[in-house]
Amino acid sequence: MACITPTKLQLNSSKIPRRPTFHLGSIRYGKSHSFFIPKVQKKLLNFPLAGGRNSGNREHWFVENEKKRRGGGGGVRCTAEGIETGLFVARRDGGVMAAERFKVVALVAAVMCLCNADRVVMSVAVVPLAAKHGWSSSFLGIVQSSFLWGYMFSSVIGGALVDKYGGKRVIAWGAALWSLATLLTPWAANHSTASLLAVRTFFGLAEGVALPSMNNLLSRWFPTNERATAVGISMGGFQLGNVVGLVLTPLAMSSFGISGPFILFTSLGFLWLMTWTNRVANDPQESNSISKAELRLIQAGKSDSHVIKSKLPSLALLFSKLPTWAIVFANITNNWGYFVLLSWMPVYFKTVFGVNLKQAAWFSAVPWGTMAISGYAAGAASDYLIKSGYSTTSARKIMQSIGFIGPGIALLCLNYAKTPSIAAVFITMALSLSSFSQAGFLLNMQDIAPQYAGFLHGISNSAGTLAAIISTIGTGFFVQWLGSFQAFLTLTACLYFATTIFWNLYATGERVF
Repeated sequence: MACITPTKLQLNSSKIPRRPTFHLGSIRYGKSHSFFIPKVQKKLLNFPLAGGRNSGNREHWFVENEKKRRGGGGGVRCTAEGIETGLFVARRDGGVMAAERFKVVALVAAVMCLCNADRVVMSVAVVPLAAKHGWSSSFLGIVQSSFLWGYMFSSVIGGALVDKYGGKRVIAWGAALWSLATLLTPWAANHSTASLLAVRTFFGLAEGVALPSMNNLLSRWFPTNERATAVGISMGGFQLGNVVGLVLTPLAMSSFGISGPFILFTSLGFLWLMTWTNRVANDPQESNSISKAELRLIQAGKSDSHVIKSKLPSLALLFSKLPTWAIVFANITNNWGYFVLLSWMPVYFKTVFGVNLKQAAWFSAVPWGTMAISGYAAGAASDYLIKSGYSTTSARKIMQSIGFIGPGIALLCLNYAKTPSIAAVFITMALSLSSFSQAGFLLNMQDIAPQYAGFLHGISNSAGTLAAIISTIGTGFFVQWLGSFQAFLTLTACLYFATTIFWNLYATGERVF
């Protein structure tokens, strides 16, 4: 990682050191002397300072502009303590080490993996619990939905807390509380149904802070042209949580009983918590481990480095702007389609094709594994577009269009699948392409409202959770009413297409609030 040590000012402007090679996208400097410009105007950050035909002229423009700002004097002569060698790898004193922001995103991905794995534990363990306690199918639906009761309300509260206290503290408390709820779940099931529903609702309340905290932390720790990749890695961990939960829960139950997986994932949660509290700072400026060069890289790549916090905006103000509605509708559509696939596809395969999914373990893991990979690819592609000169608005619209049009087409094709293998391919395609939304509306909250991103995320996520409840229940009514899944799959595809049009008309990557 490049660290810059200022030396004395060069008073003779005619003796300017040989121009370095500038790459503001990754803050790389040549071995020769370089000028460090401490405050670059926002509009200058969009200049592609390397790789273009006029890069030399732009470098000269920076030098001359800095000279004028200082009253004709020379720039600040600096030497490099290290060289930035890649997106997540840095050099310090000649050695190779992981950049501090890589450690942050790795731990965020780990907690997102645990967040989703803890949900999956109950989805698997509910089968032997139902057999043990004699629960009916209707009560199973109530147990499964009780998580969403708490989750829907805590998203707004969690978003407001994140904006006030920062993501590190809020997600630490969230992980501690949802791990505790995970541990108490089998005890609550043995005690009473009321206790079980209360614990599951509390579990949802604790997990509701995870996504707002993730967004807040990554916006602090990553420059704009790396943020989509960071979100892709973090959400990749979230999707891998499905795989981890599906694989480890049956193994733990077979070895230690029904309580086994709950104890296992609780232990992993508290182990993560100890690492998190000791290794991560809420903001790069508060970190004792970050190098000066990495801190400058992060600050130079952000347009909201000097945001002044203020009280939360009114809902009337937020919803008076169409970009807010674009995010809310995108979240609603994303959750609608996601939970239709998550909740009803096993039933779809059983009723349409007579497939026993318990014997097809690969189907449970492959869609989520491919979704994790495609989510990272979407983030990398979005960052590449921005680095190549595309506006943030264009990048967000392109990624979101893929994230909705792709699943819409896949669901329409699913109506014509004649074999379970072909149907599985279309479902995997729908889930994989839907992960491009992570580089669309999920990032756009920080673009339009850097001060209130957590609050906005909470509001839109609550609307999305309500849509998930409606779509999950609505699918059952549609199937019972019409006798097939085709109508609801077509309705969901049309919702994808309609929201894509609205998004491209009204979404923006510019700051609104």
